[in-house]
Amino acid sequence: MRVFSRLLEKFFLLALTFKTMSKPIEKTQRTRVKRIPKRGNYERDTINAILDEAFICHVGFAVDGQPYVIPTGYGRVGEHLYIHGSAASRMLRDLSGGVDVCVTVTILDGLVLARSAFHHSMNYRSVVILGKAELVTNDEEKNNALFAISEHIIADRWNDVRPPTKQELKATSVLRLPIVEASAKIRTGPPVDDEEDYDLDIWAGVLPVSLEPGIPIADNRMRTDAEIPGYVQNIKRKRQN
Repeated sequence: MRVFSRLLEKFFLLALTFKTMSKPIEKTQRTRVKRIPKRGNYERDTINAILDEAFICHVGFAVDGQPYVIPTGYGRVGEHLYIHGSAASRMLRDLSGGVDVCVTVTILDGLVLARSAFHHSMNYRSVVILGKAELVTNDEEKNNALFAISEHIIADRWNDVRPPTKQELKATSVLRLPIVEASAKIRTGPPVDDEEDYDLDIWAGVLPVSLEPGIPIADNRMRTDAEIPGYVQNIKRKRQN
C-alpha cells in the first residue's frame, strides 16, 4: 500500500511538471538582466534545470525595515517552488503573511582566471525568483511538497524512511512560491581580457569546479550492518545543459 502511495506521489509530481513545461516565463522590469544582458535567460526549461540541479536556495525578505537572507532546502513541482521549516520559524511566519520575497539559486561551474585582476570572473548558472510565498494548508499538498523536497535532496530516500507523523506535519510549515516572475543568468567560456593583455606571459583559463559526493559515513548508532542504499552509493547530480 505504501509503495502504491509513493507511486501516486511521483505521478502527481510528473503530471504537474508536464502540465507547466510549455508555459513561458514573462520578462519583467524587475527580472530583466541589465548588467551584461546577453547572459540573461528567460526560458522556463533553463530556469527549471538550474533549480533542479542545485541543492540550496537563499530566501531574501525584509521585516520592519530589517533585511534577512536565509539559506534553506527546497523542492520544485511544476511552476511552484516549495520551502519548509519549523512552524515556529520567524522566516516562515513572516513570509506566509504575504511579505515580498526574493529567492536565489546559484551553481558555480568554474573559476575564470584572466591576465588582469580586473577581468577575473566565475562561470555560473543562477536563478532569481520574485513574488509572494503562500502557506500550504491542504494536508495532501503539504505531504506531496515534503515528498518533493526529499526527492530533490536525494531521490528514492522517502521510500526507505519512516514517513512524517501527524504531530511532525503539524510542527512543519510549507510555503509555496509561484515561479512566475523569474530569470536566469549564465556565464560560460574563457576569460575576456583587454586586447593588449593577450600578449602578457601569464597563464589564463578556466578552473572547472563541481560538487562531487564523498564516501558515505555510517551513523555510529546504527544497530545493524545495513547495506548502503544504491541511491546513496550512485548519487550523481546530473548537469542540465
